Amino acid sequence: MKTAILKDGIQLLPEKAIFLPEEKVLIVADLHFGKINHFRQAGLPVPKSANHKNAENLIDLVNLWKPLRTVFLGDLFHSHYNEEWEVVGQIIRHFPGCSFELIIGNHDIMSEQQYIRNGIKVIDQDVIGCWILTHEPMDRLEIPDGKINMAGHIHPGAFMQGKGRQSVTLPCFWFSKNQIILPAFGSFTGLYPISPAEDDNVFIIIENKIMEVTLSPTKKRSKAAR
Repeated sequence: MKTAILKDGIQLLPEKAIFLPEEKVLIVADLHFGKINHFRQAGLPVPKSANHKNAENLIDLVNLWKPLRTVFLGDLFHSHYNEEWEVVGQIIRHFPGCSFELIIGNHDIMSEQQYIRNGIKVIDQDVIGCWILTHEPMDRLEIPDGKINMAGHIHPGAFMQGKGRQSVTLPCFWFSKNQIILPAFGSFTGLYPISPAEDDNVFIIIENKIMEVTLSPTKKRSKAAR
């Protein structure tokens, strides 16, 4: 049984997504469909099964939560057209009762008509109640009073260190006073170890559960490849 957490009126899902229960909106960031094929075409031995896992996870989420809208916070696709485009189109056509919307990310480089052909509405950002949805995190000083920015892009990871030299970086939700950064939904995306402020909240995803943790101060690290 996967465990979700209710935080500030929203559901944090261990599948690395957020659900707004009042509005019945599912929010997912950084799927990077096609990234695996992109690397395989370049000759790298990446297992193709990861493609199917991303698609299955998205289908399971929509089946479970039955959203009226699914909003992708950018980087739905990784780059140029490949067969994963058709898979996403099939998924969307399977859920006629749900609208699918894409906030354009830096990897979403195809023409708007290509997205429309697959049943995806393209937008620059969205506002749902107090939430401002974007791909890249907004400058926190520029977020209007009473609003909270919900974004993706950086693939946040929590660097956890155990006894001795044991360590692991886990995907996480990163909460600050007026911003939430979602983990990357895709299974082949890399992680950027974050350095949260003292009053931030961090929720890691581990073994299909969500757990709040306090991170020790860390030295600044270089960004992981996205």
